[in-house]
Amino acid sequence: MTARIGVITFPGSLDDRDAQRAIRVAGGEPVALWHGEHDLQGVDALVLPGGFSYGDYLRAGAIAAFAPIMAEVKDAAAKGMPVLGICNGFQMLVEAHLLPGGLIRNAHQQFIRRDQRLRVENASTAWTSDFTEGDEIVIPLKNADGGYIADAETLARVNGEGLVAFRYLGVNPNGSLDDIAGLTNERGNVVGLMPHPEHAVEPGFGPGTAAAMRSGVDGLGFFTSAIAAAVNAAA
Repeated sequence: MTARIGVITFPGSLDDRDAQRAIRVAGGEPVALWHGEHDLQGVDALVLPGGFSYGDYLRAGAIAAFAPIMAEVKDAAAKGMPVLGICNGFQMLVEAHLLPGGLIRNAHQQFIRRDQRLRVENASTAWTSDFTEGDEIVIPLKNADGGYIADAETLARVNGEGLVAFRYLGVNPNGSLDDIAGLTNERGNVVGLMPHPEHAVEPGFGPGTAAAMRSGVDGLGFFTSAIAAAVNAAA
């Protein structure tokens, strides 16, 4: 079977087409979905892409968390469907309480764009199974509201229960507590992160590596992992 992965477009989404292309490069079938509808069109997995949904008024992702389609996203996540939130999509997931904690303005109060080193902390999720725990990868980062926060109890829980999916390496670009770059839920089907794996799937368009300029494709593993999860679920 060919896994069908939906990409939800919100007003202000910037990277929905990039996410669709990443899914196609990984061997899946991207399905364009609209925030104002209540139809997931029978997809096998979902991506909430980056951008500035609804202008990020109030808080980043706060309005989008109440978009009509988010009712279906919550139901699908509760049933085990793989859901990935990238940057603004991660912000939506925490605002919708599908992942714990919150995301606030970068500590330096500035937008940042860099190729960011990450360490894979949990390789047992629907979106990370093609990695190995401890892998170091490089994924583009671009955000202004990427500082992860949580109260002491929540922070202890995400660290103690293996819910940290990725940590920043080398530089903490936004002041996130405990260098947290991405999280998963207890079931492992919902993952959110601030960096953009969809921008690291094709040689010539990804981060630079020691081998060649713009040759990094570390983001591809996110999408191949989800495709494998969907195929296994259908078997």
